[in-house]
Amino acid sequence: MDIPDHISQLHKKGFKARLQGFVTTVPLIGWFLGFLGAVLVEYSLGDLISYYLGLPKIPVLFGLLSVLKKPLLIPGTIGYLILVYGLPILLIVKSLQKPANKLAGFLDKRPVTVAALVHLGLFYGALHLWADMSDYRLLVLKLTMIAVMLTLSINVINGYMGEFSCSHPGFMALGAYTASTITLLLFANDKQFGDALLPEALGLYFFPLALIAGGIAAALGALVIAIPSFRTRGDYLAIISLAFLFIVKSLIENLEFVGGPRGMSSQPHYSTLPMVFIVMVLCIWIINNFVRSTMGKALNAVRDNELAAEAMTVNTRKTKIITFMFGAFWAGVAGGLFAHVLRYVNPGSFGIQRLAEILAMVYFGGLNSVTGSIVGAVSINILSEALRPLEIYKWIIIPLLLILVMLFRPTGLIAFTEFKPKELMKPRQQLGEE
Repeated sequence: MDIPDHISQLHKKGFKARLQGFVTTVPLIGWFLGFLGAVLVEYSLGDLISYYLGLPKIPVLFGLLSVLKKPLLIPGTIGYLILVYGLPILLIVKSLQKPANKLAGFLDKRPVTVAALVHLGLFYGALHLWADMSDYRLLVLKLTMIAVMLTLSINVINGYMGEFSCSHPGFMALGAYTASTITLLLFANDKQFGDALLPEALGLYFFPLALIAGGIAAALGALVIAIPSFRTRGDYLAIISLAFLFIVKSLIENLEFVGGPRGMSSQPHYSTLPMVFIVMVLCIWIINNFVRSTMGKALNAVRDNELAAEAMTVNTRKTKIITFMFGAFWAGVAGGLFAHVLRYVNPGSFGIQRLAEILAMVYFGGLNSVTGSIVGAVSINILSEALRPLEIYKWIIIPLLLILVMLFRPTGLIAFTEFKPKELMKPRQQLGEE
């Protein structure tokens, strides 16, 4: 090897080591502050920067929609991303590296709830400002959060329990129609249900109860599947759950009380960004605790070897039924939020295409991983929106991407990885010393 080549390789290794060292020594709160700073730059200077770079307006989805419609905007979009996101995040994170570690150390000595609320407050503040610049951003952000809940809930069944369920759109439909019926009947003057039975001002406060009711309806639907399915072993759940999906869809189409094939509309605007964010955070926290609990360990035992789990006194059938109903509950809650985000639902919203999207997110992100579910839901949802200008071709690109993932990483991008928020919030210097 020539001396110049050897020196070049050393420089490359040195740069890689410095970059890795920089990333690993910045705590999570530092990155949140950097993201918040970048969003503030866009909020105050985005129009001016986009004007001088020749862009017609601020890129709504990191420029992905713009460059697909007009490839000539690619240089300006790249420059915008560097000036608005890249440089501000890098400069803020670099300048706040030590103060952020001190703040993380201070929070680490406080109750974990305090540290979590501070991190979530910063993260929500950045998301709120980012979404406030465009109604389209707000819609995509809400739908992405709902997708995270759906992916987590199906991962409990298909990943941690090791079964294959196709009924999630049916659970989602039960939650959506139950929550919509409650809010329209009680708090809205609707042509289908008549005058509101309760004051409209109370609706937002009772909305969480409507979501819980939707989750309970979905869980009861899951019980109908679970009782016959878990008496046997094998692929029976996939067949029965798919049949359940078609039954629910056909039932809704033939019930004029809920609009039949026309669907339901004019739901009150209760799925605000704070509401969706809070429910998503609760979903992540509760599901993460569930899969790390004794029940979660029992699930892993059932998945790996059901006969061995039974020999170790695990009630496998009871464990499966509880888990299946638990996953269905959160799918129902997500369906209730979905109905009040779009303010319109019909039976066609909960068909095979919805099932394909949910399965794509969970298997792309990774089985048996809360982190993988979040990554899969965000990636597929954002990618689906970004490729919207390609129309039919996006349904060629996304499946090809999934095929590549299945070939090179059959269990998904981030599989079998525990989600440990307490570790993420610790100061990085402290972790490095350990």
